[in-house]
Amino acid sequence: NMYTPDGIALRDPPLDDRPYAGWLYGSIGLIAETGQRLDQLELTLGIVGPASLAEQAQKLIHEITDAQEPRGWDTQLENEPGVVLTYQRSRRGFVSESVSGFGFDATPHTGGALGNVFTYANAGLMLRFGQRLPLDYGPPRIQPGLPGSGFFVPQEGFGWYLFAGVEGRAVARNIFLDGNSFEDGPSVDRKTFVADIQAGVAIVVDGIRFAYTHVLRSKEYDDQEKTDTFGSLSVSFTF
Repeated sequence: NMYTPDGIALRDPPLDDRPYAGWLYGSIGLIAETGQRLDQLELTLGIVGPASLAEQAQKLIHEITDAQEPRGWDTQLENEPGVVLTYQRSRRGFVSESVSGFGFDATPHTGGALGNVFTYANAGLMLRFGQRLPLDYGPPRIQPGLPGSGFFVPQEGFGWYLFAGVEGRAVARNIFLDGNSFEDGPSVDRKTFVADIQAGVAIVVDGIRFAYTHVLRSKEYDDQEKTDTFGSLSVSFTF
C-alpha cells in the first residue's frame, strides 16, 4: 500500500496533509464457515517505511506511465515492523428463496483489529442480489474495509451478483495518520469515526470469481479537503 499527500510535486509537503508512507505486508488467516456464518481470524505482518519499497514502486509506475514524479518521499514515515490481528464475524440473513435463479441476501458483520498499524472496531451490512448466488460473503477488499473472503461455494454454470454495503469504524490507531509509534515524525489529527460506502459486481464462471468494488470513504483526518474514492479488482478461484 502507498499513501501520499495531495501535492506530490512538493519536496516538503504541508504539515496538515497526510504523510508519505508505504506498507509491505503478508497475511495468514483461519476461517470457520457454517453456511450461515463466517468467522475470520487473520494475522498480518509487514514493514512500514522505506523498507516497504513504496517509493521505488511508485516512481517506477509514474515513469512508465509518464506521470508526475512524486518528490516528497524523503519525508515518509520511518521503518517500523507492523503487526495487526483482525477478527470478523459475518452472518448471512434474510436469504430469499431463488425465483428463476435469482436471489437476495443481507449480511451484517462486526469485528475489529488490534495492532500498531491499525486498531479499530467496526460494524456494517452488505446486500447482494443476483442470479445463481454463490455461497460467499463478498469478494476480498483492501483493508481496512468491509470484510470479504476468498472463500466461496459457486453454483453450477454462470452466476453473477450486484452488491452494496456500508461500514462504520471507530478508529483508535492508524499509523499512516498518527505517525510512527516510537519516533517523532509527520502526523495529522485523525478522526475517530470513519465510514465506507461500497458497491460492485461479481461474476462467477466455473469456480472462478471476478469482482470489482468501488469505495467511497469519509474524511479520515481533520484538514482533509475531500473524501476518498477508489476501486479494486479481485480474482478468486477454488481448487
